[in-house]
Amino acid sequence: MLLRGRNTLKNKISVKNYLKLRASAGWQELTKRQAKAGLKGSAYILTAVYNGETIGMVRVVSDGGYVVLIVDFVVLPEYRGRGVGTKMMGKLMDHIHNGIRDGEGVMAQLLAAKGRENFYARFGFAERPNGTFGPGMSQWIQA
Repeated sequence: MLLRGRNTLKNKISVKNYLKLRASAGWQELTKRQAKAGLKGSAYILTAVYNGETIGMVRVVSDGGYVVLIVDFVVLPEYRGRGVGTKMMGKLMDHIHNGIRDGEGVMAQLLAAKGRENFYARFGFAERPNGTFGPGMSQWIQA
């Protein structure tokens, strides 16, 4: 990371820090129960820690076979544009590539925030719709 001081990448995050990062991005609020269950169900978690503070995270949800979904990719606003996200994404893509056995493939998917498409394109992701895939769709379901 392009930050001075003590920084590292870790494979864990507390519910408190997870909810803090989500709130910093303006995402839908979750209960602590939802956050804990979501983190527990993650196939992979990567966090960026700078001087003891969790400043970024990304999670992967997977079927364990051929589909991985990259979710919850966020860096605190004051640390954006300083290489934190690029470092995390590189490490995440290495993790995905290293988990593929000879003769197999994995479909990595994500929903990019508006305006962030070029960031993901640098890592080989293609915008939808395109010649192969239709548009992605999503829905937030509320009780």
